[in-house]
Amino acid sequence: MPLKKMIYMSESFAKKWAPEKEEKSFSETLRETVRPAQPLKPKIDSAIKALDMQTAKLNQTNERLVQKDKVLFTKLVDAYAKHDQSHANIYASELVEVRKMTKIILNSRLALDQVSLRIRSISELGDVVATFGSCIGVIRSVSQGLVGVLPEAEGELGSIGNLLSGLMTEAGGSSELSMNFNQVNGDADKILAEAAAVAEQRLSMNFPDLPKGLSVGALSKK
Repeated sequence: MPLKKMIYMSESFAKKWAPEKEEKSFSETLRETVRPAQPLKPKIDSAIKALDMQTAKLNQTNERLVQKDKVLFTKLVDAYAKHDQSHANIYASELVEVRKMTKIILNSRLALDQVSLRIRSISELGDVVATFGSCIGVIRSVSQGLVGVLPEAEGELGSIGNLLSGLMTEAGGSSELSMNFNQVNGDADKILAEAAAVAEQRLSMNFPDLPKGLSVGALSKK
């Protein structure tokens, strides 16, 4: 094949593979600055899917704890009615621990629900930086809280946090946007506080109080 023809084909292929960049207007450049680049969307979708999987696991754990609570409460009431104080104290202690774990699970699930909701609502690149910053703080806090209740969640949530950190760095670098860390930390604290308040309310509504007059040391830590 003649050399000139080979050079022409190589140049033609190169143009198709990496077309020359055209000069962009100021408005186009501005739109690309405030709008997420397309490659970010699949990664954001992956983060949402991973969060949904964690939420589903927390729901399953919560259901198991709720059923265990019902069994223990029935045994506690039965022992208390029979004036079997020793067994009543044992069941009460177990019940308190179950409710502590239930509160942590419910609190964590509500917090992750808020994280998922905020990520789904992202529409601008500036939102990515600010939203991911607070979401990462929430995820780390939830992960620490679940260590003693659902140990496997720590690594899984850590992976999600790392994914969001990478996306936040990528978005922040491409847009050259700065982040207000005080605001980010404040947003994370707000999400956690709201989740804790709702969890406390739901627990009060859904779980019956322990029999009055039951004396057990664990109850003081409720």
